[in-house]
This record gives sequence, C-alpha cells and structure tokens, in this order.
Amino acid sequence: MTVTAEGPLPARTYDVAIVGAGVVGCAIARELARRPRLSVALVEAQDDVGQGTSKANTAILHTGFDAAPGTLEARLVREGYDRLGAYAAACGIPVERVGALLVAWDEEQLAALPRLAAKAAHNGCDETHLLDPDALYAREPRLGPGALGALHVPGESIICPWTTTLAYATQAVRAGVDLHLNSPVRHVDRDGGHRLRTARGTLRARHLVNAAGLHADTLDRLLGHDDFTVTPRRGQLLVYDKLARPLVRHILLPVPTALGKGVLVAPTVYGNVLLGPTAEDLDDKRATGSTADGLAGLRERGRRVLPALLEEEVTAVYAGLRAATGQEDYRIAAHPEQAYVTVGGIRSTGLTASMAIAAHVTGLLAESGLELGPVREPEPVTMPNLGEAFPRPYQRPDLIAADLEYGALVCHCERVSRGEIRDALASLVPPRSLEGLRRRTRARAGRCQGFYCGAAVRELFERGLPRDGEPAVAELAAGKPSGRGRP
Repeated sequence: MTVTAEGPLPARTYDVAIVGAGVVGCAIARELARRPRLSVALVEAQDDVGQGTSKANTAILHTGFDAAPGTLEARLVREGYDRLGAYAAACGIPVERVGALLVAWDEEQLAALPRLAAKAAHNGCDETHLLDPDALYAREPRLGPGALGALHVPGESIICPWTTTLAYATQAVRAGVDLHLNSPVRHVDRDGGHRLRTARGTLRARHLVNAAGLHADTLDRLLGHDDFTVTPRRGQLLVYDKLARPLVRHILLPVPTALGKGVLVAPTVYGNVLLGPTAEDLDDKRATGSTADGLAGLRERGRRVLPALLEEEVTAVYAGLRAATGQEDYRIAAHPEQAYVTVGGIRSTGLTASMAIAAHVTGLLAESGLELGPVREPEPVTMPNLGEAFPRPYQRPDLIAADLEYGALVCHCERVSRGEIRDALASLVPPRSLEGLRRRTRARAGRCQGFYCGAAVRELFERGLPRDGEPAVAELAAGKPSGRGRP
C-alpha cells in the first residue's frame, strides 16, 4: 500500500486502474480492496482525494425521493442511502437526520406537491407527508411570509462529505490500493491492456475505470467513445456563521426544476447554514470562482425563504462544478471488449450513491472478465468526527488527560487542537496543503477564516508536511502519538 505524489509511477501492471479520486472513485477503490487478490491503482490529477466536485457540494444524504423513477440513479441513490448511513455510523462520520421541507410559494408549486409525494413513494420513500401553512410554520417559525404548504421528507439528512471521501480512501490504501496523486492522465493507449500516460510517467493496468468527474467525457473520448458531453454546472454557495444555526431546523428546498433542486437553505453538520447553490452552465471546467451577480441572486432568494438569515454574518463563499450531461440519469457503461467501465454524469447525488455505484461498477468489471476472487472485509476505520452535534476532543477530559495536545487549541473558532492537527498530518492519507488540512480538521474554516490562527496552523503544517516514504515530522516532534482518530 502506498500514497505517492511525486517521482515516477511504478512499472508494475495493475489489475485495475481507477482514474479520479473523488468520492465515487475512492468508493470504487474501497470496494475493489475487498478483493485481496486484485492489485488496484487509484490515480488522481490533483494533490489530494476529493479535490474536485466532491469537496464543494451541499453535503446532503439524499433519500432519492425526487429521482426520475426507473433510472439507475434512482436505484443507486436508494441503495446508497442505506449503505452510507450504516457506514457513517460505523466510522464516526457525522450525520444528522434533520429532514427536508419542499416549500410551495405559489399555487402552481402547491399543486405539484402531491405529484412529488407520489414520485417519492414510487422511489421507495413512503414517509413523506403534506403540510398545510399552519403545520409548516409550526416547524419553521422563521420561514418567510407567504408559503402555502410543503412536502415533508423526514429521511433527508446532512453529512460530512470530506470525511466520507477520506474514509473510503483510507480503507482502500490500508487494504493495499496504491494511491497516486499529482498524476493527470494525458493519453491512453491500448496494447493488450491500458497504458495511461500521466504527468508522472506511464501506468499500466488490465482493466480501467473512468471516474474522472468533470473530465470523464474527455477520457471516454480517448477510448474512442462519444456517448455524452460534460457541461460544468457551477453552484455558488454562501456559508453563514454558526450563530445563524438556530434560525433553521430542516433542509428548506424549493420545488425542483429541470436545472436541479434549486436554491436551498440548509444547516450543516459543522453548525453553519448554507444558502445555495446557483446553477450556471459554463464552458470552462476550471471556473470555480464566485461572482457578484451570483451571490446577489442567492441573497435575494434567501431573503424570501428565511429573511433573518440575511442579517447574519457570512463566514465563507465557495463554488463547485457539477458534471451535468443533459441526461436524467448517470452515464455508467461497460465496454467489455476494452476491459473498460465509464462512470460519468455523477451529479450531486453521487455522494449518497457512492457505495452503491462502487458495487455496481464492480459487478460490471466482473462481467467484463475481471476475476474478483474471494471477499475480505477491510479493517474498520474510526474517523475524526467534525460534527458540531458530536463530542469534539476539547470537550473530552479523558482524552485530554491521556494526551494534553488535545486540550491545546490552535483554531479557536472551530476549537481545533494541536493533537487533531498532528493526527491529520501523520495519518495514512495526509493533507498536502493547508486546504487539505482544513477539510480534515476544520482549522481556519471558522468565523475568522484563519485571521487569528493562520500563522500557527501554517507553522504546524509546514513542520509536519509529509513527504513520500518519510514519516510526518509533526509525529516525530510531538512524541509518541495517542492514535486517536488516526485511521
């Protein structure tokens, strides 16, 4: 098992290479790692797992109530909801079942709610029920005036997407998967197998899985296919301070349109409130910047849904790109003659469906001639729980008594300790940037956005920056680590 980010790629031929270490690619790697006879490489263009669409979504564990009935997406979201819910509970990934309210603001939207309830039932989500205005405002007293009713979907939940991706990757690497970072694929040749020409050299594999997200269509065309085109759909979001959290109790959704679920107001497991996303179809797959018009439009919509939210402080703004294809379904297809599986068009439901997608893709690989061999379950992992509703290290006297580093706060906005930063830097899949450290610990993600703690966090990071084949300096400097939260 290796994690590399520099130097030439190994000369060996893998049984399977997976291109793309987002939440879906990491889930596939974890699923294949259950087959110990297989040699698997997970190839990622950037310097960390979950660096693309996976890091910038709305962090919702979807029931799939509004998926197009009969589609592959509907089935995999339904299966994935149960799988990921159980997995999160076992691994310490924070999940809160807050439920969602699909709010109708005019007669046309109100008339659509019974149809959406019927659609939900068809998708196996039969817990929904309609609310009249009195029942709606009893549930959400801060909701803006004029709502005519809502559809309540109790099973919709909020989750930490970063920890989910990292948990998959950690289990995969621990079970023997090689993770190769900083390895963008530039070309693919077929010569009795696949030869992936990357920025770090050539990687060879007998079977290939394309989980390249926004670039899945580009890789698909390198293999001679033209089945879909990815149009990057930008979603801009506003993150409000933790002081805004008491304003909202549920995920507040509009009646969906052809462009998606629309602009929502939702709590996060970190104690913030999200407003967004926009839905802007672009040409540039790197356009993750925010715009004044986009943010102004979000505030205007937010003012109608939850007026008091606009009085609260915004702590962050971010934008993500979704892989829109103009189709209502995932673009997952096997090409047995090439020992190749495409996993394209995975939109915002990909987080929820990730484990089910991984099982489905593994089945397609088997049908394409891959001999899977016996199953051995990967060693369990316990991830650092970043959820605001769960005990953090600074709140645990037993942990601090055993290791004082967990009582030494560095980031006071998010209450992140030196011990947590040390553990992240010494973990099996460590961060290679301050942003990666932020996703693992929440350091610099709070109200001051690193204004007060930034220098201290940077010093700890640079002291402990991991290098290929070397232990983290932070682990050596801090003495024998306790191992708490270290996968």
